[in-house]
Amino acid sequence: MTAKVDVPAAYDRIAEKFFADRSTALREKRYLDRLLDGVRPGARVLDFGCGTGRPIAEHLIARGYVVTGVDGSAAMLALAQKTVPAARLVQAQLESVELTETFASIVAWDSLFHVDRRHHAEIYRKFARWLMPDGRLLLSSGGTGDPGFTDRMHGETFYYSSWTPEEVTALLGEAGFAVELGERDQTEGRGHVAILARKHP
Repeated sequence: MTAKVDVPAAYDRIAEKFFADRSTALREKRYLDRLLDGVRPGARVLDFGCGTGRPIAEHLIARGYVVTGVDGSAAMLALAQKTVPAARLVQAQLESVELTETFASIVAWDSLFHVDRRHHAEIYRKFARWLMPDGRLLLSSGGTGDPGFTDRMHGETFYYSSWTPEEVTALLGEAGFAVELGERDQTEGRGHVAILARKHP
């Protein structure tokens, strides 16, 4: 199945509901703490698929990091502009965006699984280009491999596509990363996996 669902447009239509429902509680905090271990305040961090900026970009800025957020949804970014006005926000399709900055760390949390998995290897290579040597990447992935399926959220249809955790690890290795942590942090549905990887020096 190919990605025929316009995910950014779907997020445009539910942006306010999504923002209202997205808790400010940071369940990802322990992964972010590991991602940022040793990264000095003032360093640049990329939030890839930043959505409304809450709670991840908010947390990064509160800790003193300089944040660039990328997202395809104009409505989500309009909320992010209010939530994290200090962030540099870029509206672009995740599979085709090009950046000239380099970053100390990159977060891609609950974003890549909306992109057809045939693009994931190239995105991992971009992450490696954008990261400083020894920089870390935090991403989430589906718990199973599936070339593409749809599900509903707030009455809208969303597209999902993912490699298995083992395949993600292999693709990251090919892109120049060593996986330091890979664990299933949610078991409901198809599952959800948190992955922390470090770029080879």
